[in-house]
Amino acid sequence: MRIAQVAPLTEAVPPTLYGGTERVISWLTEELVALGHDVTLFASGDSVTSAKLEPMWPRALRLDGTVRDPNALNMTTIEKVYRRAREFDLIHFHLDYYPFSLMSRQATPFLTTLHGRLDLPEHHPTFEVFSDVPIVSISNAQRRPIPKARWMATVPHGLPADLLQPLPTQPRYLAFLGRISPEKRVDRAIGIAERCGLPIRIAAKVDRADQDYFDETIKPLLSKASVEYIGEIGDEQKSEFLSGAIALLVPIDWPEPFGLVMIEAMACGAPVIAFNRGSVSEIVEDGVTGFVVEDETSAAGAVREIGSLSRRAVRRRFEERFTARRMAEDYVRLYRSMIEDEHTTRRAAAD
Repeated sequence: MRIAQVAPLTEAVPPTLYGGTERVISWLTEELVALGHDVTLFASGDSVTSAKLEPMWPRALRLDGTVRDPNALNMTTIEKVYRRAREFDLIHFHLDYYPFSLMSRQATPFLTTLHGRLDLPEHHPTFEVFSDVPIVSISNAQRRPIPKARWMATVPHGLPADLLQPLPTQPRYLAFLGRISPEKRVDRAIGIAERCGLPIRIAAKVDRADQDYFDETIKPLLSKASVEYIGEIGDEQKSEFLSGAIALLVPIDWPEPFGLVMIEAMACGAPVIAFNRGSVSEIVEDGVTGFVVEDETSAAGAVREIGSLSRRAVRRRFEERFTARRMAEDYVRLYRSMIEDEHTTRRAAAD
C-alpha cells in the first residue's frame, strides 16, 4: 500500500526527548516500512525515518523560536497533503480535527487517530458537524464523551519490542515518569511514597505552561530527603530507570486517553500502580501487570502487595499486547478495510 503518515510539527519524528504522539508515529511508520509498505511521512525536516520524508518545516516547532504562529504551518501541511492525495491509497493523519473539512472534499480514503482528550464542551459541535469523518481511538475510554462519532476502531499504542528491556538490578524506589502538570499529580506520587516509607525518583519534564505550577506547588516538595528529581530523560535512560523501580506510580487526575508511560514500565518488567481514570483499566491488568486503585490509601496498600506480582509476567504481557508490530498490523487491517470499502462504493456508483 502507498500510505501517507501526517505528523504534528511540534516535535520531530521521533522527538529528541518528550513527545508521546510523535514517538508513536515514528514507531508506526517504521513498522509499516518493515512490513513492506510504501510510506511517506509528512513531518518536520529534522525527523529521522526509513520512510520517504516530506519536510513541512525545517525544524520541530518546539525547538524553533522564530515561529510565532504554528497554526499557519499546520494548515499549510494539510493543504500540501490534499494536493497530493491521489498519490496515496490511504492518508493517516495525527492532527486532531484540523484535516476534517478539507479532506472530506476529496476521494482518497483518510482517517485520523485522535491522541488527546475529548471531554471538553467545545469538542461536541465539531464532532456533530463532522459526524461522518472516520476516526480512531487509542482507548475505549477516550470515546466516551463523543460516542456517536464515526469510530472505525480502537488501536492501542505499541512500542518496539526491543526498545526497552528489563535489566538485572534490584528495585529499590518508586518511580514517576513523564510530565509535571496538575493533571499528572506528581504531588500524589510523593505522598504515596511517604506513606510507604520509600524513596521516589521523578523523571519528568516541565512545559512552559506548567512552570508556575511547578515553582509554586511541586518544587517545595522536591527538597525532601526521600525525593530525587532527575528531570527529563530519553529512551536510552528509561530501561535503567524503570528496571530499578519497585513500581511506576501513575496517580492521574484526568481522563487519560492512553498513558504511554504505563506500557514503557511494563516493557521493563515494572508493575504499574495507577488511579482508575480514563484508559487505565484497559491497560493495567489488575493483579497481573500492576494494580488499579482509587486513592492514595489504596495506592499505598498496592505498593505493599507489589511483591506478589511477577516482573517476568509483566514483560510477557507487554510483548503480547503492546508492541509496535501489533499496533502496525492493527492499522494495516483497518487501512485495507477502508480501501476496499471505497472501491466497493465506487463500483456501486458506476453501475
